[in-house]
Amino acid sequence: MRAEPDGGGRMRSSPPSPAPRRTAGRVGGVLGAAALAGAMALGVAAPAHADVVRDAEYWLDEYGIRAAWQTTQGEGVTIAIIDTGVDPNVRELRGAVLEGADFSGLGDPLGWAPVGGESGEHGTLVATMAAGRGSGPGSGVIGVAPGAKILPISIGFGGERDSDVQIAEAVRFAVDRGADVINMSLTRNTLEWPVSWDEAFLYAAAHDVVIVAAAGNRAAGTTVVGAPATMPGVLTVAGVDRFGNASEDASSQGITISVAAPSEELVGVAPGGGYRQWSGTSGSAPLVAGVVALVRAAHPELDVANVINRIVTTARDVGPAGQDAWYGYGLIDAKAAVSAIVPRVAANPMGDLAEWVRVYRPTESEPVPLPTPVVIVPEAPVIVATGARSPTGVLLPSIELLRAQGPAALTVTAFLAGLAGLGVWGWRGISRARDRR
Repeated sequence: MRAEPDGGGRMRSSPPSPAPRRTAGRVGGVLGAAALAGAMALGVAAPAHADVVRDAEYWLDEYGIRAAWQTTQGEGVTIAIIDTGVDPNVRELRGAVLEGADFSGLGDPLGWAPVGGESGEHGTLVATMAAGRGSGPGSGVIGVAPGAKILPISIGFGGERDSDVQIAEAVRFAVDRGADVINMSLTRNTLEWPVSWDEAFLYAAAHDVVIVAAAGNRAAGTTVVGAPATMPGVLTVAGVDRFGNASEDASSQGITISVAAPSEELVGVAPGGGYRQWSGTSGSAPLVAGVVALVRAAHPELDVANVINRIVTTARDVGPAGQDAWYGYGLIDAKAAVSAIVPRVAANPMGDLAEWVRVYRPTESEPVPLPTPVVIVPEAPVIVATGARSPTGVLLPSIELLRAQGPAALTVTAFLAGLAGLGVWGWRGISRARDRR
């Protein structure tokens, strides 16, 4: 992992100074390791007045989320959180967390226990921002899609299991368990990805599952967007500050960015119920995953391409016109994504992984050797005439033999016939010489 939640102090409404970032160990051998894509915790909250926590969620109003709730809160949608596990007992998530799975070999079999020591709070922070239900009326952390369900899938970066393998397995599990959207607040810290991810992500696309990925954070060591955020077809999320400007520390930039969402002065719930103020695209991604859940609940007839298209088309364009490396197509607008009239599209605006695989991963197989030609030579028939047996009968080929062997056989046959003729001529000459005596 390149970064993990860290920090101390007291929650406050103004942003505290960033705490020192620590670098944790990597896993994955020669393939490289996936890392949490940007949980940079800035503080641990002491018990706070509930309204202070809810009031800290500035994105609810500024990004059209409360307005979108007039249409839907994401009921009937499942958000898979591939992360460090989710604590289902925090007040904000009671009744929202399904039975999931652990692929690290280190956590709870249902994905309900944090994996990775101090960094284990990451998954619960992410889950509450996507689908937290608050701790009471108007209090606690409420997610973008509070009516959605969370499917927790825990992975780890400190055990013996390769993280690339864990992620491929986790994606397939999420699809098989009915996820409508998969949140991946992690990065491989490389542009490329393993072939096993091709297969897993294509499996998700074939089953109409949207994948949302965090761009990563510069301050956490991710200077460029890394996989899975570089993969075609993925909804990649960059981060912006409190004022909607591209975040210098809490986001990476790149040409695969789809949209941008808040990544600074975030608030979430940690395992056990404590609140955290944190920064990073690890928090931006679940905000967008929540918007995906709202769109899927409001428009269940839409496929992946059209769900993503609604989100990027209705984003508020900022920065350079059109898609750019800082904001993608712009800042998310949940109300517009849910309610606007958007023409249908035939292709995913974020690209086609299947086509990419076809072009850049052609089938590499050993050349198949041509079989050695086998000429089946029929046995030469013995020609039997009435009376004496012809001395050349066993040498002359049949018509079938000539057709099978062609000119080469004819040449050999002519040569042998010539030898036979010379033998006959010589034998007759010797016989005549004897007669003269």
